[in-house]
Amino acid sequence: MSEFNLLAISPIDGRYAEKTKVLSNYFSEYALIRYRVYVEVEYFIELCELPLPELKGFNANDFEKLRDIYSNFSVEDAQRIKEIESTTNHDVKAVEYFLKEYFDKNKWSDFKEFIHFGLTSQDINNTAVPLSILDGVHKNYIPFLFNTMKLLKNKAVEWKDISMLSRTHGQAASPTKLGKEIMVFVDRLEEQTKLLKAISAKAKFGGASGNFNAHYVAYPEIDWMEFADSFMFKLGLQRQKFTTQIEHYDNISALFDNLKRINTILLDLCRDMWTYISLGYFKQKIKKNEVGSSAMPHKVNPIDFENAEGNIGIANSLFEHLSAKLPVSRLQRDLTDSTVTRNIGVPVAHSLIALKSIDKGVEKLQLNKDIIDEDLENNWAVVAEAIQTILRKISYPNPYEALKELTRTNKGIDKSSIHKFINSLDISKETKEQLLKITPFNYTGKYPEFK
Repeated sequence: MSEFNLLAISPIDGRYAEKTKVLSNYFSEYALIRYRVYVEVEYFIELCELPLPELKGFNANDFEKLRDIYSNFSVEDAQRIKEIESTTNHDVKAVEYFLKEYFDKNKWSDFKEFIHFGLTSQDINNTAVPLSILDGVHKNYIPFLFNTMKLLKNKAVEWKDISMLSRTHGQAASPTKLGKEIMVFVDRLEEQTKLLKAISAKAKFGGASGNFNAHYVAYPEIDWMEFADSFMFKLGLQRQKFTTQIEHYDNISALFDNLKRINTILLDLCRDMWTYISLGYFKQKIKKNEVGSSAMPHKVNPIDFENAEGNIGIANSLFEHLSAKLPVSRLQRDLTDSTVTRNIGVPVAHSLIALKSIDKGVEKLQLNKDIIDEDLENNWAVVAEAIQTILRKISYPNPYEALKELTRTNKGIDKSSIHKFINSLDISKETKEQLLKITPFNYTGKYPEFK
């Protein structure tokens, strides 16, 4: 780890820098500046193609040269914009001045006043930020989530025939299949991912108060609303029709709530896996030279699931704040959204760390079938539900109460005591044979097939 990483305040840029660096292209200060430049450049080109009369002299062959500004945007370019910002004390205005410098260098000075024409800074920010979220979440986070889901599904298939004692309220309950229990999480994640992908990416683009005041006073004959709708569509966004100076963030808030639900499902998975490991249902692959405890040499801790749980907790706290705060702004706008949106990458990064930790933890799991089978064998009382249900079917008197009398004790219930009870019942031979075939290993019900 470099000295810079060791001095980082946030573990995202320190301890976990390698795991999260893929997100720096979408959520860093450099990335925000680059997305702003992208929007400003594409807006200028769109004005040329409208065309505005004053821009007819701009050579369309230079559009690609313009696009090179953001296509080849460097850290040095971002640093130049930050230098300008140190004077302007305004981040978006610094981008405008940077582009005007570029226009001057390329002898396009006659056209430079149409950079940022008629716009407010939030037209740029509220387009740049949704684009960064769209790219960062859909093109990067979701593929990692899909990888986790695929890994879990593979394990579900591998373990689909493994009978396992279930536990409700932490107590032995009706048996299930290990693979199906893993599929519960896969199914939940698949459903929430569909909802996540269905949330439309919205942007605000309409001038200082959302009404295109400056646009219409300069060019009243142009349908600026249709222009903006078309421009946002080309960028891959939907324009919000009624806004204040800023977008209302409702869809972004919905996205954060959705990510929080996905994280909550993963948190549930982590705690279950942690518990299964503590029960001995899983061993963990041992890596030579790793240490599980500074004092107890034997320990192999479920640290990956614990790491994921901790990171999910931080992520969800921030998602909760973002989704609650961003839709609220005083009158036509206050500046708090600008401060808060700079932190969007933080919960996404902690979520990504959690996914990678879960993947690592799942890959280390080794099924301990002997312990799972032993747990079933030690809990024959769980077939009481099956026995009393069949007895109800044949109208046997008070079957629930009879099984309760047998099993709700502090004494151990085993195969012998269950069979002794069955044989004592005044029922037909066929029904006794049916009951005697029930075991904790085969009383597992049915559920949809999966592969």
